[in-house]
Amino acid sequence: MNPLQADAEALVHGIKNLLEAQPIPAEKCHLGVAPVAIALTQIQAELSDAARPIYTVAQDVSRIAGMGAYTGEVSAALLADVGIGHVLVGHSERRELFGDLRDSLNAKIKSALEAGLTVIYCVGESLEQREAGQAEAIVLQQICDIAAVVDTEQWQNIVVAYEPIWAIGTGKTASPEDAQAIHAQIRQGLRQITGYGETIAILYGGSVKPENAVELAACPDINGALVGGASLNAESFHQIAQAFANTQ
Repeated sequence: MNPLQADAEALVHGIKNLLEAQPIPAEKCHLGVAPVAIALTQIQAELSDAARPIYTVAQDVSRIAGMGAYTGEVSAALLADVGIGHVLVGHSERRELFGDLRDSLNAKIKSALEAGLTVIYCVGESLEQREAGQAEAIVLQQICDIAAVVDTEQWQNIVVAYEPIWAIGTGKTASPEDAQAIHAQIRQGLRQITGYGETIAILYGGSVKPENAVELAACPDINGALVGGASLNAESFHQIAQAFANTQ
């Protein structure tokens, strides 16, 4: 829920200027920004003349499909109608603070995929679960949870984002070795679920910043980053993108 409108406009202009001055080829690194819902179409318009494609990503989507008397909700159909092609589903804050559980998340994913959106599906464990040695089991279960609503070919429109809850906004980061170990398990789990398991992108999210981006990007099963606080600064966002572009 950041930032205010004037700051958002300055941030977008900063990102565009940096990409013009120091290009990051689109074939080396996909880029997207996920503004608050009331800014989606404005930011999308601001990005339309950027030097390279930058996706505009919704932070969430309604579990209700289509349209109707559901005050306050934004459906996948409404996002698709204005050209928003990507959406986050299952972010840890949605799970922890707003009670997004399996059935609700599955409804959101089913609706988003049927509307033609690409889903960035977030998974991750709490500190208690990690300390109890349950991290891999929890994350793999979260992956398995969505298999019931993702058709064979729809896996091509799934991106997985691993975000250890204990590392979000805390300044703590899983070591590259720990992050890679979980990503490798996710990759193996995806291979068992879908024929697209080898090519699904797996992002890491958890206090990613320029200082650790190069090491994270060097890990074979970490294909990108879901950036939080560092994305509110154009230079740090650009540096993180450069780190991943330079390893591909």
